[in-house]
Amino acid sequence: MEFEKLLDERYTVRSFSGKRVEDALVNKILEAGRKAPSAMNKQPYKLYVCTGREALNNIDLVTPCRYGAPLAIIVAGSEEDAWSKEGYSSYDTDASICTTYMMLEAANIGLGSVWVGLFDTNKVKEIFNISYTPVAILMVGYKADGVGPLASHSNRKELKDLVEYL
Repeated sequence: MEFEKLLDERYTVRSFSGKRVEDALVNKILEAGRKAPSAMNKQPYKLYVCTGREALNNIDLVTPCRYGAPLAIIVAGSEEDAWSKEGYSSYDTDASICTTYMMLEAANIGLGSVWVGLFDTNKVKEIFNISYTPVAILMVGYKADGVGPLASHSNRKELKDLVEYL
């Protein structure tokens, strides 16, 4: 898909058909995350892929926002592995860029996604037994019938309201 068209047409999906996402498509999404830029190319994150019934049931324990998605990717970062300077660590920014790349690739290959930030970080770490800090959970799947963008999707601020030249 042409990039500008992808940016215009991608929207958050909050209702999935439940149809399993094929492994080849999951790998495309994960590969997009692997290719995402990160500070000093440290890639201080891990991607935890949840597709099985038990893993998805556990996702339901940490967030009310799965929306029937058959694929959840926990994107978690490590402050220790990230580039840092003067008390700043890039791990959450790097993990966010990774999540964005995967979200865009999902749309590019015809899948829907929703970036979820509403979860209990400690509960995710405990239930999934991970040491990295969860930054996002990306829900991915085929859109349910009749799903489309919310009316507010195209209500973007004008560029003049976002940009100031210094």
